[in-house]
Amino acid sequence: MSLLAPDTRQHPGVQFPAAFPKRPVMIGSEIYRRSRYGVKHPLSIQRVTPVMDLARVLGLLPDDLFIDSPMASPEELSRFHAPDYIAAVVAAERDGRVSDEVKEKYNIGRSGNPVFPEIFSRPATAAGASLLAGRTLASVERGVIHSLAGGTHHGRRDMAFGFCFFNDPVLGILAMLDGGLKRIAYVDLDAHHGDGVQDAFHHEDRVLTVSIHEYDRWPRTGPAGDRAGGMARNFPAPKGLNDTELRHLVEEGVVPVVEAFAPEAIVIQSGCDALADDPQSKLELSNNALWEAVSRLTTLASRVLVVGGGGYNPWAVARCWTGIWALINGHDPRDIAIDPAGESILRELFWNHSRGRNPPEHWFTTLADRPNEGAVRSEVIDLARLVRHPD
Repeated sequence: MSLLAPDTRQHPGVQFPAAFPKRPVMIGSEIYRRSRYGVKHPLSIQRVTPVMDLARVLGLLPDDLFIDSPMASPEELSRFHAPDYIAAVVAAERDGRVSDEVKEKYNIGRSGNPVFPEIFSRPATAAGASLLAGRTLASVERGVIHSLAGGTHHGRRDMAFGFCFFNDPVLGILAMLDGGLKRIAYVDLDAHHGDGVQDAFHHEDRVLTVSIHEYDRWPRTGPAGDRAGGMARNFPAPKGLNDTELRHLVEEGVVPVVEAFAPEAIVIQSGCDALADDPQSKLELSNNALWEAVSRLTTLASRVLVVGGGGYNPWAVARCWTGIWALINGHDPRDIAIDPAGESILRELFWNHSRGRNPPEHWFTTLADRPNEGAVRSEVIDLARLVRHPD
């Protein structure tokens, strides 16, 4: 099915809380509590359920604002993904293994995309959340949805890539287009370029894709001059990016571009591997910077979908994403105290990494990092100007 052809099939609905769209809604699932990519994989950590737990004990998540994610069916996934690839992922979960031919053709079972017990169920659940969010936001005039497990932005139509088996942001955006929206902005804050989303909408002028990522970081795509089919803007940031510099890129680069596009909806990929505490990048942000960026971006459209993304330090992820949920509900995360119940949740986390052997005390006792403000380097100023005014 062409991405340009609308999906006219009827889909079963999930009842949203009566408070929606007046109050933000979180979508999550218990599948992430028991699912692991593998002991030595960067995604062996707990990421989604600690946010659910922490938000609840801190009084930020009443039961009526939480939705248990549906699992996308193979038919729903085929809105973007190739049916033979979907079938290969289903078979990998059923059989617990793949052949060399499948490894070669679909990149399953190699290159960071392991065969594990929930190889279909887990990513299909994340995709189901973004599909539900996209359909719902397309049916209302305003609303905010936080889909914790989303943000798998590297997934390709017919292969696994970069720990991503299905591309839930693409599916969520397609659901909005199918629902009648005409202009959707996608802004990616992950340390890695949002290549899969950009490529999916290369020839689609209804979707603007924007990515702030680390220069020369895998997958080494998204240079400043890359505009794809014309509707992409890329900000490859230098190593050591600080809070002040991210603010500059957002205000002087991203915001003007998105405002000029005038989106009806915005999807914000809030991967937090750009944090200084994360081992997968050389950027030096505090979570305050990501909170500020998300807060600013949510003002640019009346319909907002915030998804997760990268993040490989369990304490950094739990605190950052809990803070995002707090701020979209009108709370300043810096003012939220971690009570004994919240501290207990954080102390129970485990990270099989050298940085996890002696965690600093503030990873257990505060949501906010110490800010990392600093000078805005000339290359950051030039980057914002170049991408905003490419001609």
